[in-house]
Amino acid sequence: MAERRPDLAAMIAPLQRSLIAAELPILRAHGLSMWGYVVLSAVDGQPVRTQAALAQAIGADKSRIIRVLDELERHGLLERTPDPSDRRARFVAITPDGSRTRRAAQADIQRNEQRVLAHLDPTDRAAFLRALATLSVLPPEEITGERH
Repeated sequence: MAERRPDLAAMIAPLQRSLIAAELPILRAHGLSMWGYVVLSAVDGQPVRTQAALAQAIGADKSRIIRVLDELERHGLLERTPDPSDRRARFVAITPDGSRTRRAAQADIQRNEQRVLAHLDPTDRAAFLRALATLSVLPPEEITGERH
């Protein structure tokens, strides 16, 4: 008989809501929205991407991220340049200020996460982070069971 436990989503959802609630004031202190942080994280240290490829990579609608990109560009955190081979496409690249801002926000977020993770003993903490890293990169069809 299978072990009785709450469903994964039932355990993860309240944790995720609390972690997001803890991140929001940190991001605001760095002048970022949650989507702004997601965008900067996706482009920092990555090859230059088109807006369409960026939207796909972060799971956002192309039209939804335009406002986020406008705001980040207005604050000098990223740059958009026309694709010379396709005038309709624009490349997105992080600026040095954008990279510094993202790293500072991430450091503050992870400081808080360390406080939360301190509730686990070191062995459980390491195992939890390894398991989470493994599960978080599974393709969606592995989780949903749908095959295309």
